[in-house]
Amino acid sequence: MKLFSLALFAALSATSFAKTYPVTGNTVNCRSGPGTSYAVKKSYKKGQNVSISCQTSGTSVSGNNIWDKTSDGCYVADHYVKTGVNGYVTTKCGGSSGGGGGSSGSYCKKINTAGVNLVAQWEGFVASPKPDPIGLPTVGYGHLCQKKNCAEVKYKFPLSKTTAKQLLSDDLPKYTKCLAGYLNSKVKLNDNQLAALTSWTFNVGCGNVKTSTLVKRLNKGESPNTVAGQELPKWRMAGGRVMQGLVNRRKAEIKLFKTASSKQAYPKCQ
Repeated sequence: MKLFSLALFAALSATSFAKTYPVTGNTVNCRSGPGTSYAVKKSYKKGQNVSISCQTSGTSVSGNNIWDKTSDGCYVADHYVKTGVNGYVTTKCGGSSGGGGGSSGSYCKKINTAGVNLVAQWEGFVASPKPDPIGLPTVGYGHLCQKKNCAEVKYKFPLSKTTAKQLLSDDLPKYTKCLAGYLNSKVKLNDNQLAALTSWTFNVGCGNVKTSTLVKRLNKGESPNTVAGQELPKWRMAGGRVMQGLVNRRKAEIKLFKTASSKQAYPKCQ
């Protein structure tokens, strides 16, 4: 899409009227949250105009992780809306702080081996790009393709389990970073807890984590073990249906989360 100049973008943002944008997909689902795991509230037809009230990050769709909240109060993937801009065209949903942002940057940037193994176990090994259970192209241990045929991956296909683990190690810090960015200084996590939450973040996406009740409760100072035990099991749906694999994964994440450890990982890394 053609990029607008910064001046034009600012002018558009300052306008008081609500601009509408056409939907480009044949049938585009509008969901209760910014991600493919959220329930479908309604659908838009190709060519239908939608008004965007705000935007946020969520599950990446064809390399675009922006989700648009429409005037109907639900979210559509920006990939399917012709805004004319490669990026945000309006304000971010919920303001810029996201209710967290308390990390000083001294948290553990890499999760422990138990966490890496947990992610690898539940993502499963895929040597060459192919659709996952809800139709998104993945490769290795859960790497979501950002370009056609996963062209962004620097390792040769078919991947070996060794190169797949290397790709996973390349991917995970991004999810630990976004998770840490949503937590405030009230939250204290050991290495097993941070690893379990990174696995969850890797699975559901940064946008979903940002708006989650789990993060909100942690930021209020509630007991991490209580919050994880109550909130993680809720994340069991994909493509609008309960997935037994996700039910089992959440159980494994809770088990790791509640495994005692004396090593602090957030907000400071020991």
